[in-house]
Amino acid sequence: MRIATWNINGVRARIETAVNWLKDANPDIVCLQETKIEDAAFPTEAFGDLGYNVAVHGQKGFNGVALLSKLPFDEVARGIPGGEDQARLIEGVFSVSGRALRVASVYAPNGNPIASDKFDYKLAWMEKLAQRMLVALAAEETFVFAGDFNVIPTDLDARFPKHWVGDALFTPQAKAAFRRLQYLGLTDAFRACHGEGGHFTYWDYQAGSWQKDDGIRIDFALLSPQAADLLLNAEIDKRPRAWAKPSDHVPVVVELDLEAVSQKQPPQLALTGQLF
Repeated sequence: MRIATWNINGVRARIETAVNWLKDANPDIVCLQETKIEDAAFPTEAFGDLGYNVAVHGQKGFNGVALLSKLPFDEVARGIPGGEDQARLIEGVFSVSGRALRVASVYAPNGNPIASDKFDYKLAWMEKLAQRMLVALAAEETFVFAGDFNVIPTDLDARFPKHWVGDALFTPQAKAAFRRLQYLGLTDAFRACHGEGGHFTYWDYQAGSWQKDDGIRIDFALLSPQAADLLLNAEIDKRPRAWAKPSDHVPVVVELDLEAVSQKQPPQLALTGQLF
């Protein structure tokens, strides 16, 4: 199963780009962020024509998340526990090969400028996300929380780290909030498959960032231990960034083997009569 995440930066403005990419990449489930559109105006039909079921949680002009799935939704949950007035989280549950799979589309706050209540809101929201993940972990769910987390976790995740000093995405507090998610026991799918730097998911529209490869990696798929057991591969698809009217983000695609047994059997040891 292929699960993709993509900050589309306005689904109405990028609908042609999105449709073209979906036809080519053909993911099973897609997490979209920054759709910037109210639910009633979402272009459901365009995605339905490609065989996707659609669930949305949007608001006019800002934020907004969506899930596209070739599987029917068993459940849909909108919003982060604790309540909020911003559309930043949507979760879907699917039945796959006899197991339940939870997939969430995440759009974390940017937090700039640092000396403002926006930064406090970012950190508080990240803590709410951690609490939500703790509940799913306690239930031992197979889950993928994927999206734009608006954090540059390490120097490996920026072409020029010094350019981001003083930005909310690169502060010690933001990095610590992201590490907290990982320390819960979650796996960064792409980093698990690619340990080296130089891989990015976002390039600013300004100052020739794309042409200079002045990028950062802020889009992630975080896997529960049960999902990490099934991880086959994770890739960043940079191609849409070079297309006409691109988003400033590109898709990240994770492949899971949902046919595999999540609880791996320990190796069988031959008994030799020796203690070691």
